[in-house]
Formats: sequence, C-alpha cells, structure tokens
Amino acid sequence: MTDLADFRAETRAWLEGNCPEGAKGPGTIPIGSSTIELEPDTRLWLERMAEKGWTVPTWPREYGGAELNREEYQVLIEELQRVGARTPLTGRGVNYIGPTILEFGTDEQKAKWLPRCARGEGAWAMGYSEPGAGSDLASLSTKAERIGDNYVLNGSKIWTSDATFCDYIFVLVRTSPDKPKHEGISLVLVDMHQEGVKVSPIQLISGASPFCETHFDDAIVPVEDLIGGVDNGWTVGKRLLQFERSTHAGINISGSQGGRTEENNLVDVVRNYAETKDGKLADGDLRDWLTRHAMNTHAQKLTQRRAIDELQSRAPGFTSSAVKLSNALNIQDGDELLVAAMGTQGLRWHEDTADARELATLKKWLYQKSLTIAGGTKEVQLNIIAKRVLGLPD
Repeated sequence: MTDLADFRAETRAWLEGNCPEGAKGPGTIPIGSSTIELEPDTRLWLERMAEKGWTVPTWPREYGGAELNREEYQVLIEELQRVGARTPLTGRGVNYIGPTILEFGTDEQKAKWLPRCARGEGAWAMGYSEPGAGSDLASLSTKAERIGDNYVLNGSKIWTSDATFCDYIFVLVRTSPDKPKHEGISLVLVDMHQEGVKVSPIQLISGASPFCETHFDDAIVPVEDLIGGVDNGWTVGKRLLQFERSTHAGINISGSQGGRTEENNLVDVVRNYAETKDGKLADGDLRDWLTRHAMNTHAQKLTQRRAIDELQSRAPGFTSSAVKLSNALNIQDGDELLVAAMGTQGLRWHEDTADARELATLKKWLYQKSLTIAGGTKEVQLNIIAKRVLGLPD
C-alpha cells in the first residue's frame, strides 16, 4: 500500500465511524456564528472535525489544521463526498480572512485568530464596498484614525453579507488620507459586538436579506488587529479577494472546501414538469439544453480538479477569476433551465398557489442572479482575465 492509499483507508474508516447521521445529506453548514444554534449532530460533527484538524485541513497544526498536502486534501474531499458528509465548517473565517492572516499576519495575530477560526468560534463579515465605492474600491472613504493604542473607525460598508449573524468583520479603511488612494489603505479586524457598529439589512427581490449595510460610528479596533502593516491594505486586500474568488470557484484549498452540498437533480426536476414522450423530453430544445448543461457541469468539475492539481500556493492567482466566472454562469444557466422546464408553475410566487419546490426554485433563481456580482462582478472578472491571463492591452 502507498502512503496515500493508507491515508485514504484511515480517512474512510474514521469518517464512517465518526460522522453522525444528522450531518449527512443536505442541511446546515455552520459559519461559526455565536447567534445561530446548531442541531446536535451538526455541532458534534464540527467539534469532531475541528479536533481532527479537518475543518482547515491544510493549515499548520499549531493553528488548528492537519497540515495535509494537496493530494491528501483531495482524498479527504473525495471521502467526505463518498459518505455524504456535509462540510463541517464554512464561511469567511476559514476561507477568506483566515488564509490571509496565515499569509500576512504576525505570529501573535496568527496565534490569536487562527485557532478560533478553525474551531468555528465567530462568524465573519466582509467590509469592502461602500455606497460610493463599489468596483472602484480604492476610492473608499471609511477612515480609521489612530488614537493611543486603538484605531477609531467612522464610515459605512455595503453588501456586507450575513452581517446580522456575524461576530467580526474585516474592513478596508483609509489610514492615511493624504497619500495616493491605493497607498493609504489598511485592513483591520473589528468586533461587531460593540456600540459603534450598526447593521441594516437590505431587502432583495427574492425576499431574503443576506446582504446588509454596516455603519461604524467611533468603532474601536486595537492597534494589534491591523493586518499586514499600516497602509499596506491594498496588497493584503487583493490577496484576500483571490481567496474569495477561489472559494466561489470551488478551487480554494486554503480553508474549508468540499464535502456534500445540496444538489439540484436537474434531470428529475425537469422530467417532473416537462412533457415526455417514449421516456424522453418531448421538447427537443429543452432536451438539448439539459444535455449541454450536464456537459458544462462535468467540464467545470474537471477544470476545478485540474486547477487544484496545478496549485503552487494556497490559492491560485488570476486563474480564480476565470474559474469563478465560469462556475457562476453555469449555475445560473441551471437555474434558468429549471424555471423554463416548470413553465408558468415556475413563476408562482405566493405560498397559497405554489408548492414548496416551485417557490424554492423561483427564489433561488432570483437570489443566484447575485453570483455574477458577489465576489467581483462579471465585468471585473472579464477585465482581470483579459489583462492578467491573456495579456491584452488596456
């Protein structure tokens, strides 16, 4: 037996003996929020996996990880999927800010923040965009003024997803207003459980409100919670965006990626609503669409696997923009396919006329329009691909 085969056998045996039944199949994946109560099996699964170091498998052991290499990491994901286990922990703590602290943080910052991220002790929001600074992120105006051993924050951030449930938020702030806009920015970590932080949900067309606006009114940040050095936030913040896009793309090995996620069985749903003849979809265009989507989905999974195999660091560079965009577009195509197959039944909004599946499909179709906005818009990704991947001129 090779070392990797031994690791697979040991991993399989451990997962079969330790994954609770209630942590298998579709269900809640914790983000670490102190305000969200977990089901007992979900809580037990998180605790067992954190003790094993498998909530952040590739992180160093001293910070809560298991130091798995790339091949071992892929085996773990495959074995999680084989037993139908859900990812034990997800969110911006393990996938965005944790890897960023691992790369840019001091030893003291790593020791303070990374173990609690690995254990799921606190959910994180992301404070980048502002009402007046969206895609032109360097124009941000939220400021942090140093007073003694603290920074005092004032300003607002928008599209701070899940902020109503979060305990912390990492924020890009202007620390040197007199410097050129890209040079006077820093990244700070803010405790959201203080009087100087207020969260206002933003209602979406789907009816759900995961997006928020977060306001800072003399919010306090200890000096030691500035990551990567004063006025170096543009460099740190761009790297964090690569971790974010890699997570959206399904190719981030730096945090918690993989396991089972809820799946849309497109074939079954389409067959349930669309007319069939001799066991086939009667609508040839719909049949072609379903076939094309299945092929694209398979190609996307192969691309994700290849990107992971070719990684030379914890997150790919500009590759993440290409894979993130293709993943988002393919997911949206599947949503369009489902709604089209349902016909008028896929557009019924009210609970007294639509069944649970129809309503959930419609709301998901609306919500996932945000996939080509969140994590960097489609236009931003195309610009990155043109300039940084293809080398085209400005």
